[in-house]
Amino acid sequence: MTEFTSYAPGTPSWIDLVTTDPAGAKAFYAGLFGWEATDVPSDRGGYTMFLLKGKPVAGAQGMGDDLAVGGIPPHWVTYITVDDVDQAAARIAVAGGIVTQKPLDVMDFGRMAVAVDPTGASFALWEAGAHFGSAFANEPGSFTWNELQTNDADRAAAFYSAVLGWAAESAEMPSGITYTSFMIGDRPVAGMMTIQSDWGPVPPNWGIYLAVDDCDQAVATAVELGGTEEVPAQDVPDVGRFALVKDPQGARFYVMAGM
Repeated sequence: MTEFTSYAPGTPSWIDLVTTDPAGAKAFYAGLFGWEATDVPSDRGGYTMFLLKGKPVAGAQGMGDDLAVGGIPPHWVTYITVDDVDQAAARIAVAGGIVTQKPLDVMDFGRMAVAVDPTGASFALWEAGAHFGSAFANEPGSFTWNELQTNDADRAAAFYSAVLGWAAESAEMPSGITYTSFMIGDRPVAGMMTIQSDWGPVPPNWGIYLAVDDCDQAVATAVELGGTEEVPAQDVPDVGRFALVKDPQGARFYVMAGM
């Protein structure tokens, strides 16, 4: 199933881009994924919905002065659905995280909060109202995976278990790196891996994977549109082929084929 009308609590359900150049981002992602950009009213300032087949799959907003002054670069945000944002935010504080944006209503779309986990990775919570999340997932032009990259996997696993009820199941990859799947029951909902020393100065973060038909072609198109290939396309046995790309404004994301 690739079209959705709701997301279960504990499931990543939405992604949005915080960028220094909304107009440039619209052009880049339209060219790469065929997204149609439409601006929607927002009590938080301008907001853009990216549409695939006429339905929302991602969002974008300009970077506020607070982030720019703080030196935070353009980035993608992972939103995780919860039954009650206020209760989840309370659990975050108890579990050692920091709520950086207290729960607030986004018109009639839903209720949200933004937090940083104890290892330094930022994410958002979403309590659905009129907007439940992405209409599509796991098909070209929509998100297909969300992955925590952290310097302390054990601490992160304990945190997300306490806040979202996730169970952590780890296995060694062919590369020798340990990969953790966050589970709700028998269903994987997100992943986690430890930041490796050869990656350079990568801060803890929630990375997003966007599905494409052809990973190599997607990278080539991104470069033609002004993006940068950060990690060349490579295969993950029994999973698919992926690459890390940076958009012209500096936000990083993965493209994945065959997942």
